Amino acid sequence: MAEQVVIRRLGAKADGIAEGASGAVFVPKVLPGETVTVEPDGTHGRLVSVDAASPERETPFCPYFDACGGCATQHMKHGFYQTWKQDILAHTLRQARIEAPVEPLVDAHGEGRRRVTLHVRFPDRAMHVGYMAPRSHQIVEIAFCPIAVPGLREEAPAIARAIGEHMKAARKPLDIQITQTETGFDVDVRGHGPVKDADRLGLIDLAARLDLSRLSLHGDVVVERRPPAIAMGRTAVVPPAGSFLQATRLGEEVLAGLVVEACARAKRVADLFAGSGPFSLRLAEKSEVHAVEFDKGSMTALDKAFRATPGLRRITTEARDLFRRPLLAPELNAFDAVVLDPPRAGAEAQVKQIAASKVPLVVSVSCDPATFARDAAILISSGYRLERLVPVDQFKHSPHLEVVGILRKDVAKKRR
Repeated sequence: MAEQVVIRRLGAKADGIAEGASGAVFVPKVLPGETVTVEPDGTHGRLVSVDAASPERETPFCPYFDACGGCATQHMKHGFYQTWKQDILAHTLRQARIEAPVEPLVDAHGEGRRRVTLHVRFPDRAMHVGYMAPRSHQIVEIAFCPIAVPGLREEAPAIARAIGEHMKAARKPLDIQITQTETGFDVDVRGHGPVKDADRLGLIDLAARLDLSRLSLHGDVVVERRPPAIAMGRTAVVPPAGSFLQATRLGEEVLAGLVVEACARAKRVADLFAGSGPFSLRLAEKSEVHAVEFDKGSMTALDKAFRATPGLRRITTEARDLFRRPLLAPELNAFDAVVLDPPRAGAEAQVKQIAASKVPLVVSVSCDPATFARDAAILISSGYRLERLVPVDQFKHSPHLEVVGILRKDVAKKRR
């Protein structure tokens, strides 16, 4: 039964929190102070209507916003949105008992997302292509995505639909990752599993009709018609199919700029969780770099880009699982700076080794404020000082936030 509630505040995932008849209820796409009607579903509520709107509400620019689970904040005015996102980080730091000034939020959306993942599902006789609805596996079909770069906005749904049509006989759920590169679209299809030789030939023909640079299944390259190059500084990298990539070009440039600036005086830098080298290749313009990453393909791509680019300082690479086998303190002591860019889970095991080392400078890049705070607290307790903290809004219109923290060993404190 529908009920009317007042939104008291927003949670970290942008859901409004209200007190309903049965306790706390979480409501998406609302704002503090609004009176709304919801249909409760456990601890969540489906928004029926906004009965008294906040002055901070604005009209979403995407026609799919109400149904789609991809964006969560298009209904917020820009100033409110920025303050809310900075407050997420400030609140997380307070919980971890970390005192540090938070710099203004950096807008790193740029032209938009250069990679999107669309879903193909067959819940009935028809094929459905699009994004998922909030808290659901139901597909919201889209014809375009306005937060993607211009080249992907309409092309990505069309490519996903063409691939779905080609592979629909198996009726398997497909997740189709489409990346815009310097040489065209790089597409990785997941969910289907292995295909027969005849089907691979059909996919090769399809890639030609769609003019794809590369088409792969679960990272296994079916055809590479052109190397799908990504510009990183003054180099060009061809990452492994389906591998990690910063969400926006501007986001990568902002993060890398902060990293390079912090490491300007470092002669030797360890770049841990280095991916295909967005930081290493820029750092090598002034410093020697040792790049470490679990994925061997990413290390190969980085090494190839380094060798093809004249004028860089030496980059060495190492394929290593830093969760199970972190660099030890004696190994780290050879470096003037360590750069960390781990997955969402953070890098607790590696950070404990850094804490035990003599490395004077740590630059921590994180896509999760909570794990950033946990790891930073370990370093602070061992004598590091968090001297700069920059929130970077690469995932605009979502609750996700990138953080760059610069931590320097407090020599005076260490001596005492």
